[in-house]
Amino acid sequence: MNIRDAKCVDAKRIRAFVLALAAFAWLGLACHAEDRKLQKRVPPVYPELAKRMHIGGIVRVQATVAPDGTVSDVKILTGNKLLSQAAEEAVRKWKFAAGDSESAVNIDISFDVSN
Repeated sequence: MNIRDAKCVDAKRIRAFVLALAAFAWLGLACHAEDRKLQKRVPPVYPELAKRMHIGGIVRVQATVAPDGTVSDVKILTGNKLLSQAAEEAVRKWKFAAGDSESAVNIDISFDVSN
């Protein structure tokens, strides 16, 4: 094995280690999500344009919850673009029970045209 081959093997090992570390970090966030109880839920404001166009459905978001229970980040996973911003704005105002660490929680926000 020459020096070039050794560097290639080391780079592959480092890359594998970093990927494994990232996977464990992601799993650590997901594990704590079940422990977080919702304390304050703010309903979304139905966008007027979506109402007039009779657009409804479910927007799925992933909320990152800080140790103090506040929502520190929201990522839209699926849903109609007209409804997504309203769902994100509402979830940012939610409050969860305090926990030991940051956690990720998947939330479905339903927009019903008939209401």
